[in-house]
Amino acid sequence: MGASASRYREVYEAASADPEAFWLEAAKAIDWTTAPSRAFDPEAGIYGRWFPDAVGNTCHNALDRHVAAGRGDQTAIIYDSPVTGTTRRIAYGEMLDEVRLLAGLLTELGVGKGDRVLIYMPMIPEALVAMLASARIGAVHSVVFGGFAARELAARIEDAEPKIVLAASCGIEASRIVPYKPLLDGAIEQSRHKPSACLVLQRPQAKADLVAGRDRDWAEAVTEARTRGVAADCVPVAATDPLYILYTSGTTGRPKGVVRDSGGHMVALAWSLPNLYGIRPGEVFWTASDIGWVVGHSYIVYAPLICGATTVLFEGKPVGTPDAGTFWRVCEEHGVVTLFTAPTALRAIRKEDPEGALVAKRDLSKFRALFLAGERADPDTVAWAERVFGVPVIDHWWQTETGWPIAGNPVGLGLLPVKHGSPTVPMPGYRLEVLDEGGKPVAPGTMGTIAIRLPLPPANLPTLWRDDVRFRDSYLTTFPGYYTTSDAGFIDEDGYVFVMGRTDDVINVAGHRLSTGSMEEVLASHPAVAECAVIGVKDALKGEVPAGFVVLKAGQDGAGSEVEADLVRHVRDKIGPVAAFKLAIAVGRLPKTRSGKILRGTMKKIADGDEWAMPATIEDAAVLDEIAASLKTRGLPE
Repeated sequence: MGASASRYREVYEAASADPEAFWLEAAKAIDWTTAPSRAFDPEAGIYGRWFPDAVGNTCHNALDRHVAAGRGDQTAIIYDSPVTGTTRRIAYGEMLDEVRLLAGLLTELGVGKGDRVLIYMPMIPEALVAMLASARIGAVHSVVFGGFAARELAARIEDAEPKIVLAASCGIEASRIVPYKPLLDGAIEQSRHKPSACLVLQRPQAKADLVAGRDRDWAEAVTEARTRGVAADCVPVAATDPLYILYTSGTTGRPKGVVRDSGGHMVALAWSLPNLYGIRPGEVFWTASDIGWVVGHSYIVYAPLICGATTVLFEGKPVGTPDAGTFWRVCEEHGVVTLFTAPTALRAIRKEDPEGALVAKRDLSKFRALFLAGERADPDTVAWAERVFGVPVIDHWWQTETGWPIAGNPVGLGLLPVKHGSPTVPMPGYRLEVLDEGGKPVAPGTMGTIAIRLPLPPANLPTLWRDDVRFRDSYLTTFPGYYTTSDAGFIDEDGYVFVMGRTDDVINVAGHRLSTGSMEEVLASHPAVAECAVIGVKDALKGEVPAGFVVLKAGQDGAGSEVEADLVRHVRDKIGPVAAFKLAIAVGRLPKTRSGKILRGTMKKIADGDEWAMPATIEDAAVLDEIAASLKTRGLPE
C-alpha cells in the first residue's frame, strides 16, 4: 500500500489543528462511567492533564465490557511457555472470573483505591490477573521485572511503598531456574518500608519458604476465597488517577517512577492498536517482550484487551527454547497476524538462522507485519527481515515515559513508503522538533536533540511518582516549552524521523559531532557481522575516538582479525576519515539488559577506565569481563 492510499497526513494534521476535538473523538472508544466533556486542562498538573472530568476503570474496559457484549468465550490470552512445555488459552469470561476473585481477595487484605501493589512475577497468566485485579479496585500497580536484584527491588519498594506484594516462587530460563523469593526477602529486609503481606504463587519448579505472619500461599488463598464467593466489582477512578508506576533507571542510580494516568492511557492505546498496528478485535497480536517493561504493559496486556484482541503471553527466548525457530512456531500455531519484538531478538535469530530456513518451514500465511522497537533497528537487519518474511517490517520509536509510540508507520491508516533507518513519522499528538544545544530548531537533515513540544499527548507521563521537581529537571528544563527525549537524530525534508542514539551517544571527534548510530549502520551492513555496538572512547588528542564491538555470524570462527581490519576500511570508505574509526573488536557477545538493550554506557566506562558498577538489569554479567579483557589486550584501560 503506497503513500497515496495512506490517511496518515490528514489524520495527523487534524490532531494538530484541533487536538481537543481529535482526542474527544478518540475517547469514544472507551466505556466511561462519566464521559469527558473536555479533552485537556492546560492549567492542571505540570504541563496540563488529559480528560480532567472523566471517570472510568481500565479493567472494565479490558474485560467486563467484552463479556457484557457477548464475547466471553473469545480467547483473551494465549499462554505459550516452551520452558515448561505448557500452552493454555484463557477466554475473556474466564479471565474476568479470575480477576474478580483476586481483586476481592486484595480488598480483604486491606488494599483500596490509591494503594500500591508491587508485582514481582514472570511471564505467566497470574501476573496479568494481578495487574488487572489491581486496576479493578483502583489500586496502583508497580511491576518489577522478575529476578531483579534485591538492592534494586528494595529501592522500588521504598519509593512506591506497596501495601502488598504479589510474587511467584521462581522464574524459568532456558537452562536454569531463578528463585525469586530469596531476592524478595532480601529486598524487604533492606527496605525501610515493609509491605503488610506477600501473596506467593508456588510454581512446581521451585517451592519458596513462606514467612509466617506475612506470606500467604497464592493458590490456597484463592481457593479458600473462591469457596466463600469472594469477588470485587470495578471501582470508578478519575481519568487523572494513576493506573501504575513503572520504574526506569535514573542517571543518579535512584530509579525514576514513571506515572501512567488511567484515562489518557486507555484512549491512546485504544487509538494506537487499530491505527498504528492495524489490529482488529479477535485477531491475534503478539508482543514478544516482558511485563516488566513498558512494552509489556502497553501491548501485551492493556492495548490488546481494551481493543478486544487476543494477546500472546510467551515465556521463553527467541533462541534456545528450543531453537531459533520458536518465534515462527508460535506464529504458526496461534495464527499470529502481527509480531512486535526487539531488534536484538531478530539479530539473535538471524545469527543462528542466517538464511531463514526455520522460517520457511512454517505456514505464516496469516502473518502480515513485523514491528520492531526497544533500540535502533539497523537497516541491514530490517532488510534481512523484509527478505525473509515478505511482509512490512516496521521500525517504531518510543520510551517508557511516553507509554505508546512517538513515531511509526501506521499500518491501520495505510503504510507510508519505508526508509530504512527511520521509524517513519510522528504519531498524532506528538509535535516533534530537532533542537540545537541552544534550543533552536535546526534545518531538515541536521543532527540535534529530538524534543516534543508541550503539551505531551495522552498516556505520556504527567510526572514522576512523588517527585515533580525531578520530573521538571529531567525532562522539561533543558529546553523550556519542550519535553526532551534525550535522543539524538534528525528529521528529513519529508518529515521522516531518524533516531541515531541517545544524546550521549553523539561523540565529539576533534570538533566533529558524529553519530555512533551511523557507524553501527555501516558495521551491521558487513556480511560477517551479526550485531554490533559503537562507543566513544576518551582520547587525549581528539577528545573521543570511536570503538566498534562486533559479534560475528556463525561460521566466522578464526576470522576475527581479518574481519576487524576489513571493518575499519569499511567505515572509512562509507563515512570518511573524519570518523577516525580505527578500532574494531570481535567479541563473543555484547552486554545487554534483560530487555535486550546493549549496555553502551557501561562499556564506555570500562573503555575510559572510569569506575563502573555491575548493572542490576544485566542479562549475563560475565560478558562485561570479556569486554574488559578485550579492551586490555588493545592497550585500553581495564
